Amino acid sequence: MSNQSPARAAAPAPLTPSPKRDNGYSVGPATQLIGRDIGEIHSRLLDHRPIIQGETRYFIKEFEEKRGHRELRVLENVKNSISETSNHVLPRCTDVMQDQLGPMLKLLEAANHSIHRLQQRDQENEKSDAAEKVRHEKLRVQWEAFMKEQEQRQLAIDEEHNKAVLRLKEQYTQMDRELSKMATL
Repeated sequence: MSNQSPARAAAPAPLTPSPKRDNGYSVGPATQLIGRDIGEIHSRLLDHRPIIQGETRYFIKEFEEKRGHRELRVLENVKNSISETSNHVLPRCTDVMQDQLGPMLKLLEAANHSIHRLQQRDQENEKSDAAEKVRHEKLRVQWEAFMKEQEQRQLAIDEEHNKAVLRLKEQYTQMDRELSKMATL
């Protein structure tokens, strides 16, 4: 990960005379070595530019050189497919759909009209059935009244018939008595 070669890192740097500071003390060779080591540590730990540059070069090499613009060709093919679909296939599909849906729409409208007529007829039949039931109920009530009246007439006629039969019996009994009196005389 170091940006220096191993041979260069092993060779000691030449010592330079130590400069004097403002306060009069001089910086020794050990201090210079420590400063250099701190700089090297800083560059290794905190300076990420060489690593990022290496990764960037690797990405570009991998993407452009090894793949040979394969993604670009794929995207171009997708673009061509989309334009072909939108320019040719979609209008044909739309035309076919309109050709097929027009007659279907007419059939659906005719079926809807027929169903509407059937519903109206059914409602009218229900109304006429209700009226027929009312009329039938009236006739049943009239029939029952007629039958009661006939029963009463039948009872009256039966009673009158019984009275007539009794009168005739009495009359024949009386005639029989008069005949028996006349025969005895």
